[in-house]
Amino acid sequence: MRGLQFSLRNWRSLGRSVILFCLSYALVLSCTIRQDSQSPNRPGTVPSTATNRIVIGTTAGVRTLDPANAYELWAGNLLYNLGDRLYTYNPEGQLVPQLATALPKVSADGLTYIIPLRQGVVFHDGTPFNAAAMAFSLERFIKNAGSPSFLLSEAIDLVKATGELELTIKLKKPFAAFPSLLAFSGACAVSPQAYEIGNGKFKTDQFVGTGPYKLTQYATDAIRLEAFDRYWGEKPANTGIDIQKYSSSANLYNAFRTGSVDVAFQSLDPDQTQSLQKEMGQSGWQVIEGKGTGIYYLTVNVKSKPLDQVLVRQAVAALIDRPLLKDRVFRGQVEPLYSLIPDTLDVYKPVFKDQYGDGDVAKAQAALSQAGYSKDKPLVVELWYRSNLTTNELAATTLKASVQKNLGEVMKLELKSVESATAYDNLDKGAYPIFMLDWTADFFDPDNYIQPFMACSKGSAAGGCEEGSSKLQGSFYYNDRVNQLIDAQRQETNPEARKNIFLELQDILAKDVPFIPLWQNKEYLFAQKGITGARLESTQKVPFWTMGKG
Repeated sequence: MRGLQFSLRNWRSLGRSVILFCLSYALVLSCTIRQDSQSPNRPGTVPSTATNRIVIGTTAGVRTLDPANAYELWAGNLLYNLGDRLYTYNPEGQLVPQLATALPKVSADGLTYIIPLRQGVVFHDGTPFNAAAMAFSLERFIKNAGSPSFLLSEAIDLVKATGELELTIKLKKPFAAFPSLLAFSGACAVSPQAYEIGNGKFKTDQFVGTGPYKLTQYATDAIRLEAFDRYWGEKPANTGIDIQKYSSSANLYNAFRTGSVDVAFQSLDPDQTQSLQKEMGQSGWQVIEGKGTGIYYLTVNVKSKPLDQVLVRQAVAALIDRPLLKDRVFRGQVEPLYSLIPDTLDVYKPVFKDQYGDGDVAKAQAALSQAGYSKDKPLVVELWYRSNLTTNELAATTLKASVQKNLGEVMKLELKSVESATAYDNLDKGAYPIFMLDWTADFFDPDNYIQPFMACSKGSAAGGCEEGSSKLQGSFYYNDRVNQLIDAQRQETNPEARKNIFLELQDILAKDVPFIPLWQNKEYLFAQKGITGARLESTQKVPFWTMGKG
């Protein structure tokens, strides 16, 4: 969904991310078109069937391609294709070695990771890859203090080369999901000859890594990639990629329909997606659908009256009709979500479906009656949403109408809206009783769908969260058992035992209702008839190297 492009990726960098978004938007407005006149297949023109280059159209902008500072979804997809990390995911969503040759050897205390590295890899500038180069890359990610730096700085105590092809990383405390974190797009290897370490020392418009493509042109609305002839891994099925940014989904939609682009990705509106799906049979183009990693949810301020009563929160949870939102707002292009953890992860448990169902009026009415609400004393609750996101407004309006229809005499939803940047600035101040938000995980592990929501580093059951994730989310939820379980799963190396911890965390989530899951996004990739190998991976990434012209 388009809203994901505008939401914060992690609430621990609230103000910083808002500023970066504004800068990115300003760049899009101020930069002029620069195209490579020597290209035989320039972005924005009809693709030539005589070449094996792929033209990709998108509405997503790129603020920077420096992996130490890039923290947007589309930038992450580009880095995924330009660079390599120690670990990546196979098409089935399993973590596998990339620049590493095996999963890490972990010390008994869970703090030291020894990682063997691949031999014979070179950077785009010809510099040999080794352990020293990988250590340099991770140190730079941390010390240059870019937007995503906290991901590694909060986890890593020390990183060093302990051999030509051996990397040793020492953590500050045990973290079972650490190998998954090393698959983050920005944690890729970069050439020590092309970059330097230093706070704020970024190179926005270049990239020198080890991946299957080299960057040869960078502009706000046009990016050109060439296949890297010395790549150690699977060779691209095309000779290069031309990326064209469009100013609106309507322009991207028209460009795809007229054949001006080979592939369209991120993002078309629901009506446009539905139109392409209907015409797929007669046109021959491909519509590839996959479950995304993004979730939408309501954050509930448990310190705000009357939501400080768990019965009231449970009543609101029972009234949420997810299938209604799926069909009426999104034309079937999302999936109902019944936990903060998406169903693409094997620890997912549909606790809200089991506990509350969808639009269960009787259950909601019983909870409200027990909490002391009736026709003579109706419950009035404010539901806030981001005014600059159309889908948020439609979803909020639909929820209000549903509550009014089914329980109008006993409960009323009052809709309020605010622009995204203002919302993010005020969430941790307790300004909003209920707010509709979205989240895309930084790494593909259930920890990143639980810890950034339910954890609290300082607080009490009576006073709520004073410092920590749940305060930043605007929920202020505190539960000592939850904090213990989050710490336990981070130290647990047995997959089955760790899964059981997440099952208990989800049960507590449904019981206490500090958040209410709504839907899980779907991602769509559109490809012309003659394009082969177009696919969406489980991590919401598109591998460019598999695409060719049949």
